Amino acid sequence: MPRILAPLLAGATYARWLHLLIGWIFAGVVLMIYPGTYHKSLTEVLVPSVAVDVVLLTLIAMLPAARQAEGIQARLLLVPDRAEDIAAEPARTWADRRRTALWLIGRIALGSAAGLVSVFTLTLFYSLLIAPQTILVGVQLAPVDRSFWYLPVVPLLLFGYLWLMVWAGRLQLAMAVRLLGPSREERLVEAELRAEQLLERNRLARELHDSIGHALTVTVLQAGAAREVDDQAFVAKALEVIEETGRQAMEDLERTLVLLREATDGAATERPGVEQLPDFFDAVRAAGSLVEAWIDVPPGKLPRVLSHESYRIVQEGVTNALKYAPGEPIGIRITVRDGQLEIRCANAAQTGGVPPPTGSASRSGGTAQRKGGKGLRGIRERAALLGGEATAGPESGEWVLAVQMPLRLGT
Repeated sequence: MPRILAPLLAGATYARWLHLLIGWIFAGVVLMIYPGTYHKSLTEVLVPSVAVDVVLLTLIAMLPAARQAEGIQARLLLVPDRAEDIAAEPARTWADRRRTALWLIGRIALGSAAGLVSVFTLTLFYSLLIAPQTILVGVQLAPVDRSFWYLPVVPLLLFGYLWLMVWAGRLQLAMAVRLLGPSREERLVEAELRAEQLLERNRLARELHDSIGHALTVTVLQAGAAREVDDQAFVAKALEVIEETGRQAMEDLERTLVLLREATDGAATERPGVEQLPDFFDAVRAAGSLVEAWIDVPPGKLPRVLSHESYRIVQEGVTNALKYAPGEPIGIRITVRDGQLEIRCANAAQTGGVPPPTGSASRSGGTAQRKGGKGLRGIRERAALLGGEATAGPESGEWVLAVQMPLRLGT
């Protein structure tokens, strides 16, 4: 029972009914202007009226804004399950205009039918409720029949009329989705946009992994060193480093959340680049690790995206070194040569200088000290997306991460 009555009580049913009647009103206005109804037969009225409606609606559909206006109105009154099922964009192709013309003609035809059914139903209500009981005599209503056998028919008639409006509204919605829905080109653009959004979210997740992973690594190392060393000055310095690292991680987390919420605050969405690497190295040195860095990159030479990805690659490389070779010196070299940005991150391997089996680094992303290889896989993905490549493995007793990326993206 609730399933039967629910559509009759839904606001969407009456919004769609209003949408239907708007089409009927349009047809009525055109009919009154031309050809009119005075002293004319049904054929003389109907044929010219339909012809005028079709021509006029076709001309309106040729306007690009007509499709947008109809889409917005359909979204508001037809109440689709998903707003994106009905486009609200101007017509861009002749196919869009043809579909808009079909929609307008179908809308007016269905609305006119709904309007005629409404008039017929109201007339029938009048006949059942008033006409059998009274008759007009001059200007007075005089009773002629007081039987009530016809009254049970009235609720059934009303119930049937309301459900007819429900199905007419659903038919109108189906027409809108089919004729006003996104075209093939728009669906392709939408699919590309969604793919870009997914890639952006994956990139943000990878950045968050890099930033939080580095912060946790530094925090764990500093906390462990402070526990082992009986030096209050060192403990105070370690706590300061932990505090600063945690603050930076929280800023990265907040910036990432802002981006995920699609905020427009430019200051909040600023991303670090190569220029911020000296501050990053100072923080690592303050954590007790020796870092020797050479950055030979002319100011403004790198594209913004390349500068940012380089920062994240170096951050991940240093984090891996701190995690798997704590206490060992780390050497960083960033140079521009032959149209390529070259990044080299090296630290002493903790394998006694014994290299792993040939090829193991390229297949697994590292030796035993690089378990899992998620960070290295992320570095390779970053480099590949920018047209470069990344390799990692033992080299002369060191673990070396080498990355090359073209300065001109897409080359």
